Amino acid sequence: MVLKDVSVPRLDPRRFEGVLDADRCRRFVRRLEQAADRLAGRRLWQVNSTEQGGGVAEMLHFLLGYLAGAGIDTHWTVIQGNEEFFAVTKRIHHLLHGQPGDGNGLDQTARDVYEQPLEESLQELQQRVAPGDVVVLHDPQTAGLAPALKRLGASVIWSCHVGIDAPNGLARSAWDFLRPYVQVADAYVFSRPTYCWEGLPRQRLAVIAPCIDAFAPKNQDLEQPTVGAILQTAGILNDRGDVHGVAEFRHLDGSRARVVRRAEMLQDQPIPPSAPIVVQVSRWDRLKDPLGVLQGFTGHVPDGLGAHLVLAGPAGASVSDDPEGEQVLQEVRRAGAALPPAARDRVHLACLPMEDLEENGAMVNALQRRADVLVQKSLAEGFGLTVTEAMWKARPVVASGVGGIQDQIAHGKSGLLLDDPSDLGSFGRAIQTLLEDREGARRMGAEAHRRVCQDYLAPRRLTQELDLIDRVAG
Repeated sequence: MVLKDVSVPRLDPRRFEGVLDADRCRRFVRRLEQAADRLAGRRLWQVNSTEQGGGVAEMLHFLLGYLAGAGIDTHWTVIQGNEEFFAVTKRIHHLLHGQPGDGNGLDQTARDVYEQPLEESLQELQQRVAPGDVVVLHDPQTAGLAPALKRLGASVIWSCHVGIDAPNGLARSAWDFLRPYVQVADAYVFSRPTYCWEGLPRQRLAVIAPCIDAFAPKNQDLEQPTVGAILQTAGILNDRGDVHGVAEFRHLDGSRARVVRRAEMLQDQPIPPSAPIVVQVSRWDRLKDPLGVLQGFTGHVPDGLGAHLVLAGPAGASVSDDPEGEQVLQEVRRAGAALPPAARDRVHLACLPMEDLEENGAMVNALQRRADVLVQKSLAEGFGLTVTEAMWKARPVVASGVGGIQDQIAHGKSGLLLDDPSDLGSFGRAIQTLLEDREGARRMGAEAHRRVCQDYLAPRRLTQELDLIDRVAG
């Protein structure tokens, strides 16, 4: 089998009564009921390249759960590429951000490498997808499936979660490579207006921002004793005997579970229990600039503040469609090891286990809630869901003013934006400001939470997606 089916939980959309005002929640539930009636007898397919790691996979777990909970026949399948395929799609990923990546181009050899695994996937999809079904393809990895699915009689939507505000020649080279596949789709979804490609029919374009789920293990409310217990059980904080909480969280379906696995901590010394903590959570990706975070923190945040840096990401080689992850992790590890001893003691790399994605989410949740400042110093960013997650926890955020991050944060009101992500001095000073002005940081965190509640939760995105499906599928 070259396709992997991912099970979709059935989630009750009425659970948002505890988060949204009553009228918004009623409208959301009614919209799902209407969609179930209109899609009766047809299936809704979501196709991407991994079930874990990255914002797309995280969103699909809960978004499809609410659709299934409303009685919509929805399916999630993952294509299984080879090493060469993912090397090419990672190159496309970098190029779409205007970055050179591995420095190789997108010639006919690259196209052959790209198309071969997709041909194998299509042989299976053609046995499953029926005329009238709706197929949502995610990101460059799946774009090549669009022409054949259209010939089957399906309605096809291609959703691109990466982009660039000011496209350069590199970005346009990726557009040119993908356009023959993409342009046959019934609609194209981008997360920001400036990401919409030139040369695509305007009437097929849609802008839909990503979202988070308030009830996912990564975002659900946690009491402070539970935060401490999870972090100590996971080995992120030093073991102590006076913990009164239980390392417990709720699965997406509401059932209870406990954190049992431990993170791999790459550090010289453990984090002191009462130390201020600065945290970045992201994949080990050069565009997330973990090396720059390390250098900016150790070089420009005063030692006297007593703050410690935690760079948290997935355990090495655990994300199937990111062949560079382990390499970037080792680069950051070597840079940390080269620091003077005093600086080295304040830097901690947390490689979080990925065997259970919801347990992983609970660890991230606890780490973000323990943080005094959360950072996302990306060099380029499609949207930046880690920023959304941090804002939801009412934490002050220092982030690069790139991509969708600048849509989320109002500078000085719901966080601090960096005009130039490469300016390590400004990065360090922004962190220092939030560590020293605790009341200002608290106000920013409160406004950040309100902003997410208003604009970046699942009901808003699902409503927009269902409106688009109505438009293309009738």
